[in-house]
Amino acid sequence: MYFYTYDGSFEGLLTVVFEAWERKAWPTTIEQEQIAQPGIFGETIAVVTDEVKAQRVWKGLEKKLSVTAQKQLYHTYLWEQPGFELTIFNYSKLAFESAESIEGNYTAPCVLQVQQAAKQVHREKHRMEAFVRFQKTTDGLYYAHIEPDFNVLPLILSHFTKRYADQRWAIYDIRRRYGAYYDLHTTQFITLDAAPRKGIGVLPESAVMEEEHSYKQLWQVYFDHVNIPERKNPKLHLRHIPKRYWKYLSEKQPRLLRA
Repeated sequence: MYFYTYDGSFEGLLTVVFEAWERKAWPTTIEQEQIAQPGIFGETIAVVTDEVKAQRVWKGLEKKLSVTAQKQLYHTYLWEQPGFELTIFNYSKLAFESAESIEGNYTAPCVLQVQQAAKQVHREKHRMEAFVRFQKTTDGLYYAHIEPDFNVLPLILSHFTKRYADQRWAIYDIRRRYGAYYDLHTTQFITLDAAPRKGIGVLPESAVMEEEHSYKQLWQVYFDHVNIPERKNPKLHLRHIPKRYWKYLSEKQPRLLRA
């Protein structure tokens, strides 16, 4: 039994694939080093991320997989659900060992799992792009905090960089405690220096431009006017906009008092 640990990065996980293949020591479990529990039985192998080894694995997968399949493999990493590391490893191992494409081999559990995980992440990506709402701060920065089920922040940056190329903005994932900042030229990942705490990333009222409250009230009035009570379909509404996304939408917030 072999227990592998890595630093949590995608490159680190690819390095695990390289090390396991080189040793011919196939992992029983793969865990991030900060949460890994030492195994009572078996050998624990702590893998240090190596960019060269990771690139060799990725280049090797390029020869075995289509661009779509490689993207699905990366999306499985962003999926973050229990056991995703072992799923990626098993998928990669199967691809390297097979003479033919494995992408349609749904009898292999890892292939089916990668397909399902990628679909869930892709769906979450599109919902975040649709539901994220920015607030303009007193220093002119447009800010939004998110709390997605999966780690989709890297996937939505291209959308917002193109759509809001003429303004500074930041999107912060309060669940994973990191974000992205666009300065009119480049987009880069950021972390906050403050210690993690409940509510981190939520702007206080004093930091929000006064006009934001007017915009929010205006949107709520518009929504009330276009909404037709006789045509309400709660089940269909929840299917398109699950409750976990309501916190991003102005029309779902407590009504502001009208002047």
